[in-house]
Amino acid sequence: MSFQPVLRKQEKLLRISAFVLLLSLFYLLAACGNTSTGTTSASPCDKATGLTLYSAQGYDSDTAKAFQKQTGIVVKLVDDSTGNLLAKISAERNNPQWDVAWFDGNVTMQTLDNEGYLLKWTSPNMGNYTSLGKQNVPTDHAYYPTGITAAGAIVYNTKHVPAAGLPQDWSDLTKPAYTNLLAENDPAFSGPAYPFIAGIAQVMGGEDQAKQFFQTLKNHGDKIFQTNDPTLNSVESGAREFAIIQDAAYYAAKQAGQPLGIIYPQSGVAALPSEIGIAAHSRHAACAQQFVNWLLSSSGQSVMTHHDPTDGDTYFIAIISGVIPVVTRQTSGINFVTLDVPRWAGVEDELKQWFHTNIVQ
Repeated sequence: MSFQPVLRKQEKLLRISAFVLLLSLFYLLAACGNTSTGTTSASPCDKATGLTLYSAQGYDSDTAKAFQKQTGIVVKLVDDSTGNLLAKISAERNNPQWDVAWFDGNVTMQTLDNEGYLLKWTSPNMGNYTSLGKQNVPTDHAYYPTGITAAGAIVYNTKHVPAAGLPQDWSDLTKPAYTNLLAENDPAFSGPAYPFIAGIAQVMGGEDQAKQFFQTLKNHGDKIFQTNDPTLNSVESGAREFAIIQDAAYYAAKQAGQPLGIIYPQSGVAALPSEIGIAAHSRHAACAQQFVNWLLSSSGQSVMTHHDPTDGDTYFIAIISGVIPVVTRQTSGINFVTLDVPRWAGVEDELKQWFHTNIVQ
């Protein structure tokens, strides 16, 4: 009896089995690749179900309504402060009710990324960014900037310019002539305050230098308020001569007729991007990606720039090519510092605690 036909049959079966095994492995790897990069969605967008947007942006209602009208995709908006939204995101970790989060601050968004909350995916509208926009896109594409403001600039009352004159850089504020003239925000409450602190540390060469800077300001009577509004009000009323605030708040107050001026220190100001990210385990990722792509286009940006001119959030620097802002603000002559986001996200809790213990109290 010849064994050749039997052997040939066994070889054929082995080849088929090997092919099936390789094919299965290929699909398994492809599925894993899609999970890690988020470049494709597991299911198409269900317009009726739509997406849930957690946002702290002043123009979020305008954009949600415009996107829904243009695309037919339902947007359920939850508008709240950044702190409250972060608390909700944390509480919902094992059962997220949100699909998209949108607020100011790449350091905070990076912390969400580090903890596995965000989907990593590549938007097809990446090419729409200006050079400033590209500088603020994280390498893993877990979140995207939608506009830029300065985390902290020096604002003064033009009717109460002190004898010390106007400071030109951050170090000028440490001079004895500026004693009891300055106010700034508390990072425990103000979203822009920590990026400003991180920016000072980066500009001055490290945490120790930043701590010395803030300690000197405190020794010279620096007044700490919770957020932009009371800090700015202290200058408007004349109680303080200078304030360090997010520059967008200044432009809204200036538009309202307040006698204010602004100084962008020569050594640099921290760029504060408004950031948008998608939940890593979003059940509506396809709809969420469409929303983000729309915001990174002229259509979405147009809605943001046409928002209420009395709202500070409207005064962002556009980072999408071809966008023409409606409101007026300074866009050139500002030395924007792009934060080393992973570095400052890693020490956020420590620096905030130090500031609270040594400067606020």
